[in-house]
Amino acid sequence: MAVQTRAIKRRIKSVTNTRKITKAMELVAASKMRKAVGAVSASRPYSKLAWDTVLSVGGKIDATLHPLMRQSGKVENVLILLLASDRGLAGGYNTNVIKSAINEIRRLGDSVKSQTICIGKRGADAMRRIKQPVLASFTEITNNPKFEEILPIGKMIINEFSDGKYDKVLLVYTDFVSAISQKPLILELLPFGVQKKSEELGETSEDKGGQKKTKEEKGDYTFEPTPREVLDKMLPRLVETMVYQAVLEAAASEHSSRMFAMRSASENAGEMIDDLSFTFNQARQAGITQEIAEISSGKAALEAK
Repeated sequence: MAVQTRAIKRRIKSVTNTRKITKAMELVAASKMRKAVGAVSASRPYSKLAWDTVLSVGGKIDATLHPLMRQSGKVENVLILLLASDRGLAGGYNTNVIKSAINEIRRLGDSVKSQTICIGKRGADAMRRIKQPVLASFTEITNNPKFEEILPIGKMIINEFSDGKYDKVLLVYTDFVSAISQKPLILELLPFGVQKKSEELGETSEDKGGQKKTKEEKGDYTFEPTPREVLDKMLPRLVETMVYQAVLEAAASEHSSRMFAMRSASENAGEMIDDLSFTFNQARQAGITQEIAEISSGKAALEAK
């Protein structure tokens, strides 16, 4: 019985130490989440206005004016930019966004060749497991995103698409809705024109409304000095901005998911400690009862003599 109680005490100590770790991780994730949410909120108005402006302009000018507006009659090669995390312990965050990417790859079918640029070690590992070609992999970005770290990725996407190697570029990331809600999304980043944004590249009611409003707008745009020079400046910056915004959204979603995952782990550890404490008290009481019974039996045996 003494051996059993010692084992339970060791188990209680182990779970208690685990709870301290998960609680500390929860607090760290909460602090990072607040910082990431602040960055997301600050950049959203700019990225949304820039995106809406390009969609509006794209519907009124010749698509042959710029390589980033090139429309292919048949989609044969697709580049997918996947945003996941470098570390686990974030609940279903990585699972959900990777599942969205895999579903999109399967939806494209065998007739379409696809390659992936991965931001985050977990995404790259998942793509390699399913034998999906990985063009490039970037790590240590989502933890504390900086715009200058996104520039090489944006330049790579722009060069690959401008050279005609890909007919379409898709951006797969997790949109930060709130602290308790994060939604995997797929954004058709290139070519610029009538983009789609949803989990399965199907139009949501919000997207439909935005596109309808754009189509109904009347009037022409005047470009100074020339349309090509304006687009040369504007479109590459928009690609970089949208990638950066997606990284910010993904970072906020990751920290939020990790915070709630660690909170759940801490609560589960507390419940386990309560159960183990109850079991320990039962075992200790059983041992005391057994000792009392043995003493009483011994006394009775002595008196009988």
